[in-house]
Amino acid sequence: MADLWVSLGVLAAAVLLCEATRRAAARFLPGVCWIYLLEAASTFQLCCCTQELKLLAESVRLDLSISLTLTYVVTVVHLSTFREATCNPAAALERACRGAASGRAAALLIAVQLGAAVAARYFAASVWSLGLSDMHRQHQKFGFRCIDPLGGTVLEAAAVELACAFAVQATAMHIHKLEEKLRVHVFAAVITALVYTGGSISGAIFNPALAFSVQFPCSGHTYLEYCFIYWLGPTLGNDPVFIRFLLFLSVLICVLASY
Repeated sequence: MADLWVSLGVLAAAVLLCEATRRAAARFLPGVCWIYLLEAASTFQLCCCTQELKLLAESVRLDLSISLTLTYVVTVVHLSTFREATCNPAAALERACRGAASGRAAALLIAVQLGAAVAARYFAASVWSLGLSDMHRQHQKFGFRCIDPLGGTVLEAAAVELACAFAVQATAMHIHKLEEKLRVHVFAAVITALVYTGGSISGAIFNPALAFSVQFPCSGHTYLEYCFIYWLGPTLGNDPVFIRFLLFLSVLICVLASY
């Protein structure tokens, strides 16, 4: 239980640090610079918190109810503090494909997100090296080594990541139909359900920048395999055209199966 309280403190510190950065940027920086710093701070927050939660899940045997509650609450905090930030390179690519942003702007945004993801990786290691809990000290003892994150084959993991990204994007496309005060909680519930369902197979990351920070350093698979799982899968799952194709294919399969 002591490890849990320390981890909660680390999560709170990361959120407060990033929120202070966002507020300072909103006050002192002009328009376009604010957008990039917002993405950097929010992506950094997402990756730092996920690093700590992943370590907690792997090191401490928490009750399922506690794990799911923690995932839900942290997701609500993220969605409530990110403002307009997406923290997802797939979203930047999707905007560029729709013509809502230039290719140069999308490339710069992705570079900022990936840079924040790498910075979060080193920040987490720095926090763990302080030895604030037995869990942190044990992790430091083994050189912050990350074990194989996959609980299935490469194809199964890629399919899970695609399906998770598809579910999140489909939710985002229809969430506006709900009352505004319910949107964050419904989105958080969907993400929590996806983490519970697909976490044992791929980790249920469905975000290329987050995967680059959390999963890519892990042993067990090659860099190209991780790219296939955590970059190609979520990118296709976030593509509205591909989503419509999957919906059409699903309806077609149901119709054919009924005969």
